[in-house]
Amino acid sequence: MYRTLYSPQGGRIILDGREVINMASNNYLGLANHPAVVAAAKEALEKYGVATTASRNICGNYPVHDELEEKLAKFKGVEATLVFNCGVTANSGLIPQLVGKGDFIYSDELNHGSIIDGCRLSGAKIKVFRHMDMAHLEELLQEPVEGKRLIITDGVFSMDGDLAPLPEMADLADQYNALLVVDDAHGDGVMGPAGRGTVDHFGLRDRIIIETGSLSKAFGSAGGFVAGPKEFIEALRPKARSFIFTASPMAPCLTAAAAKAVDLVMENTALVDKLWENRNYFADRLSKLGLNIGTSVTPVIPIIVGDAEKAQKLSEMMYERGVYAQALQFPMVPRGTARLRTILSADHTKEDLDKVVDALEECAKALDLIR
Repeated sequence: MYRTLYSPQGGRIILDGREVINMASNNYLGLANHPAVVAAAKEALEKYGVATTASRNICGNYPVHDELEEKLAKFKGVEATLVFNCGVTANSGLIPQLVGKGDFIYSDELNHGSIIDGCRLSGAKIKVFRHMDMAHLEELLQEPVEGKRLIITDGVFSMDGDLAPLPEMADLADQYNALLVVDDAHGDGVMGPAGRGTVDHFGLRDRIIIETGSLSKAFGSAGGFVAGPKEFIEALRPKARSFIFTASPMAPCLTAAAAKAVDLVMENTALVDKLWENRNYFADRLSKLGLNIGTSVTPVIPIIVGDAEKAQKLSEMMYERGVYAQALQFPMVPRGTARLRTILSADHTKEDLDKVVDALEECAKALDLIR
């Protein structure tokens, strides 16, 4: 059964009727209930109503859709963007337009399910390389092929909080005449200068020209997008099936909310700075306890338990102590790596984080995870 939320997303939420510290949502910058974002949504709701009820290429295109795409392009430092109703449809709409039968895709084994589904829809041959293993990727690329090559990866991996080695991947893409595409759903608003993303974190804006992203995480709204050269985006607009065949593109109120969130991130780095202050404080305290946080270098911090039953028990014990963090096990993560996934937000206070760590210490000792 699902747990039920009775409050806006925030650092603390009302879940199943009780207040808990929220360590499970992707509300990285705390924008899901930001007054300016809510006000923008309300204004659009009053002006345009609830829903589009038509695809954008019929009569479902509102001024706020165009405004959001322009703002996202400016934020990402690209020529153009195309907004989809979610990140899943962005990937499923994009990938089949890049490759097809006779072509080859090289995909990290821990890529998000929406990337995997988009790859399958393309009809291209899929070659999976071991997680962030560039030697294995090159080994696969060395195999002769006749068609086009696409290398695709998450920027930030959502279960481990680690970063794709984009500089090395870009070098291999150049060497083997492949296109490199990055899904930066967990990097936009989080990584790089002013939260512009993982590509900018590595200084690769001029080498990685196509990305997908999400508006439902750091930007606190809903939707996904593809970013890239204007000519490519204009060619994608009438072809991406998940874009043209939906009568439910992003609702105007959600679009306006996302646009305001992008404005807030571009205007001031305070929320991004606070997110990283919280992330570093929390990670430091966890490390001092001796908990295994794997290879995380981002605000996604797993507490790797290994045993699935212990991970679930840890989640339940934390909830009893007023902290909600979800237990994840196979098939969400590889067998033997069950974990509690924690996600930091700019909305968390130091008091919140101290309470979480204190509860973790107590519960982990009771489960013999630490001494």
